[in-house]
Amino acid sequence: MARYTGPVCRLCRREGQKLFLKGDRCYTKKCSIDRRSYAPGQHGQGRKKLSEYGKQLRTKQIARRYYGVLEGQFRHYFELAEKMPGVTGENLLALLESRLDNVIYRLGLASSRAQARQLVLHGHFTVNGRKVNIPSYLTKVGQVISVKESSRQNEGLKAIFEANSSRPVPKWLDMNRDTLEAKIVAVPSREDIDLSIEETLIVELYSK
Repeated sequence: MARYTGPVCRLCRREGQKLFLKGDRCYTKKCSIDRRSYAPGQHGQGRKKLSEYGKQLRTKQIARRYYGVLEGQFRHYFELAEKMPGVTGENLLALLESRLDNVIYRLGLASSRAQARQLVLHGHFTVNGRKVNIPSYLTKVGQVISVKESSRQNEGLKAIFEANSSRPVPKWLDMNRDTLEAKIVAVPSREDIDLSIEETLIVELYSK
């Protein structure tokens, strides 16, 4: 599958906000937004007023880049969200939050969603005791996510887990640091998602 492989700091500068795509670097003075807060490219420093459509498009792009999904995947999630009971925008964010790679990141088992995606692809985690190496796997309430037994002694992984152990875990996840196991205890609600995304703009964009 095609995937963006260019410099991710360029994406943050394009959107004008931190998307936390490089883990710990985003919290240091090396962060590109802190050093160059304008958009990349020859005309990046020029002032540009966005139309209503432009605002909707940029909001959708920010959400896509936060979670590292392609356009086709994102539209598929929107179509699923539309069919679910409740508010479409909130359903969309809940689906994105439920992706296995995002859950691993939220549990503090990876420094970024990109790193979480790589760890999942390498087969370091199980869901209800079965190995799952699909980052887009949608987790469900009641499922137990664990670090695979053979991966717990890996020094590189242990260093990653330790480095991120102080990150707060959202209340829809129940994490046991001693056993490196976690349970999905609820569907993530909008107040649990600490992202500055106006999901109503995404709904308006796709509803045209």
